[in-house]
Amino acid sequence: MDTTKHPPVDPQVRIGHVHLKVADLDRALRFYCGVLGFEITQRYGSQAAFVSAGGYHHHIGLNTWESQGGSPPPPGSTGLYHTAILYPTRRALAVALRRVLEAGVPLDGAADHGVSEALYLRDPDDNGVELYWDRPPEQWPRTPAGELAMFTRRLDLNGLLKEVEVATAAPNVKDGPKDL
Repeated sequence: MDTTKHPPVDPQVRIGHVHLKVADLDRALRFYCGVLGFEITQRYGSQAAFVSAGGYHHHIGLNTWESQGGSPPPPGSTGLYHTAILYPTRRALAVALRRVLEAGVPLDGAADHGVSEALYLRDPDDNGVELYWDRPPEQWPRTPAGELAMFTRRLDLNGLLKEVEVATAAPNVKDGPKDL
């Protein structure tokens, strides 16, 4: 695409929310609210709900309008890779990790990307979920030329848990680090 005809998007543009099709609304709410700690801002019976953090109208929409009792898409099909939930601090991410572990939700991976630290898991409908925090930009790895130099290394889960002084040891992760 010729960017000379169209300027880049305004740098203040943000992704406001994600809306997911789920098979069972109550099950999805137990995960997003019970495990991750989001709060319900509005519910439409057994068909839809909106959840948020910090009083925003909604960060995640959940609905069964076209998916009640449905199954996840088969491997090899297109669709959402994951929803990434940004935590404000490393400690907040550690609290999220503790909640996930206490709920018995398995991790698919955990990675240090240089710019961020991330946990990868799946919701009850097999949607990918990334929980992460960004390091301050001045700590991001850069090449000698000043370009961003992200990488993927295994994240020390026990070190992360020390942020909240949890005695529970982190479990083995199914796979190695996930790529960006």
